[in-house]
Amino acid sequence: MQHGKYRFIVGFLALPLIIYAIFVISPFVQAFQISMTDWSGLVGTAEFVGLENFQRLWDNDDFWNALRHNVYMLALVPVVTLGLGLFFAFMLNVGGKRRKNEVITGVAGSKTYKFVFFFPQVISIAIIAVIWFNIYNPDPQDGMLNSLLGAIGLDGLQNAWLGEKSLALWCISAVMVWGHVGFFVVLFSAAMASVPRDIYEAALLDGANRFHTFFRITLPLLWDTVQTGWVYMGIIALDAFALVQIMSVNMGGPDGATDVMPLRLYLTAFRDSQFGYASAMGVAMLIVTMTFAVLTMRFARRERIEY
Repeated sequence: MQHGKYRFIVGFLALPLIIYAIFVISPFVQAFQISMTDWSGLVGTAEFVGLENFQRLWDNDDFWNALRHNVYMLALVPVVTLGLGLFFAFMLNVGGKRRKNEVITGVAGSKTYKFVFFFPQVISIAIIAVIWFNIYNPDPQDGMLNSLLGAIGLDGLQNAWLGEKSLALWCISAVMVWGHVGFFVVLFSAAMASVPRDIYEAALLDGANRFHTFFRITLPLLWDTVQTGWVYMGIIALDAFALVQIMSVNMGGPDGATDVMPLRLYLTAFRDSQFGYASAMGVAMLIVTMTFAVLTMRFARRERIEY
């Protein structure tokens, strides 16, 4: 009877595991294999070079520059995105004024706000990049941002934005935040809906204000969701390929100010035809991403709160 149960389970799991191994695990293994060769991607043969590609990577200033930009985005984008997502979700669900027979309410029109916040999620990332590329257009007539600043008398704040070395990376980071904050508003709103209203009502009746309610009740009870969101946004920040490729000056400019690891990998493989070297970059990206995910899940772990 016991063996029959296991055969039943294995029968259901075998096909999905085989498909997962072929389409997910196998490419990772092949990437490791290719990273040990000098394969150009244009011919069917390649010479084994061992760790030479990784040595080149270690000595490559362009790669370290790209990695540094990814680290900057990793430090900024998840914090801002999740912070705004939590704030807006809190206001839309429990941040409204008290009404008759209701101690806990969201702000008026919360359903409409959720739709507006989530709207960027239904737009392709390529379309988002093109939209914001035109918003950042430095031409005072064609660029929406500079036109707006000029219209309200703030001509001194007009800038080249994506063409300014000190601003370009942060402009792209702002677009990344804008494009993803709505997802977390909806995600955190759904998590808050599962928190019993009695907890909030008891806290408010005891004299707790919105600040204490958020940090003493909402955040601890949503911590598992926040932790998962942190890993998700961190992976997005370590990618950023589409936004940088479309929005940056000459893909990674000006003067390498917006270069990131995925773009460096893409250019090395498809422009320079060095697929072996590019695969070594991919392996390095995998190590960085896995390290970030493991550290986040390890050090952000808290004791689970039941309610």
